[in-house]
Amino acid sequence: MKRRDLMLALAAAPAASWAHHGWSSFDQDRPLFLQGRVASVKWQNPHAELVLELPVDYKVPGDLASRKVPAQSAPVDGPALLARAVAPTRKDRRWEIELAPLTRMEAWKVTPVKVGDTVGVLGFTFKEEKGSAILRAEYLFVGAQAYGLRSSPAS
Repeated sequence: MKRRDLMLALAAAPAASWAHHGWSSFDQDRPLFLQGRVASVKWQNPHAELVLELPVDYKVPGDLASRKVPAQSAPVDGPALLARAVAPTRKDRRWEIELAPLTRMEAWKVTPVKVGDTVGVLGFTFKEEKGSAILRAEYLFVGAQAYGLRSSPAS
């Protein structure tokens, strides 16, 4: 590789990283809540991912606003997000869920999710729900346990 090519590749690396982790295209004013069966899981870096299959005629659970969420080290108002959460308007039954990096999942002591598990996620998708059916998770609900994923647990 020529030196000039190497310099161009190095210069492009931060842009590629930002493109993957840039969240500005996600609508932070409209939290979504999805709950369904895990169809596939990738427990890997840069972040864990799963595919969630929603039931036919999915609706947000009636008790959602009353669920408890743990405090995080980042200033995230989980109860307010739960109170505002809605179901997506698009009818996709399968959603790709982007969870947190594995180090953060370990800090929360999240047991790896398995295919067939039922989980809930509170998070954000693209503005106006355009593009792929992808949700960036803020909270993960597994059984009776809730995990904050934006930052580490509050100490």
